[in-house]
Amino acid sequence: MNSASCKGMATTVTAAHHSIWRHLYDSMHAAQKPSKLKFVTLDKESNMSTLWRREEFLRICSKEELAEKAQEIEVIQSQEARYKLDPGSFFENLFWGRRQDGEAINEDMQNVYVLEFQRSTDRDEEFLEVKEAEANEQQKSIIGALKAAAPEFEFEKINFVMDNRASVVESDFYTKLKKLDVQEGKKDKLFADCVTRVCKAHNRVIVTFLQQVQGGVRPTTEGSRENIGHDVHV
Repeated sequence: MNSASCKGMATTVTAAHHSIWRHLYDSMHAAQKPSKLKFVTLDKESNMSTLWRREEFLRICSKEELAEKAQEIEVIQSQEARYKLDPGSFFENLFWGRRQDGEAINEDMQNVYVLEFQRSTDRDEEFLEVKEAEANEQQKSIIGALKAAAPEFEFEKINFVMDNRASVVESDFYTKLKKLDVQEGKKDKLFADCVTRVCKAHNRVIVTFLQQVQGGVRPTTEGSRENIGHDVHV
């Protein structure tokens, strides 16, 4: 494939995963039992700068307090030479520009969950553990700065992970739904819907790839694909 085709494929993959996550995020919110846990930014993902204009985040700590703690962490973990060249731009782009897929806050219990949807490209059976570790490392500076700026709160990353074979680990998925106060009777439907959407997205990516390598012609095997249920074809 040429560079334009590769870019198109990447766009298809990104759009598919974004669609899965937004549906799951909205569905978890709708399926909550009566709870003090509040899902934030239901309309879109936000970066750190945008979040810290919201009242619920300013009640956790001020932007100035967070900036002070974050800067100490970011400079240690990042390229010090780049920081010294332009401290203001470096910090603004690196920390405040970091985007979050979603957030959930229980102010009464002083719990904050940073939510993220991840896709693993590993074929190893331990893909979940590997991707969890990678995702947590990517957000390490954010979690570290938050804990330092608001030690009375508990901060936790919750990663929803699928692998490149469209797999979702059921036990892990249910554990995370429980943390987010999803009603017991709604969990099965949420899991089934998520797996169905993951499989459909995976199928769409494969079809797009075949179209690219066949020069835009729809795959000749489409008419013979088997429907395995829930409008998923293989």
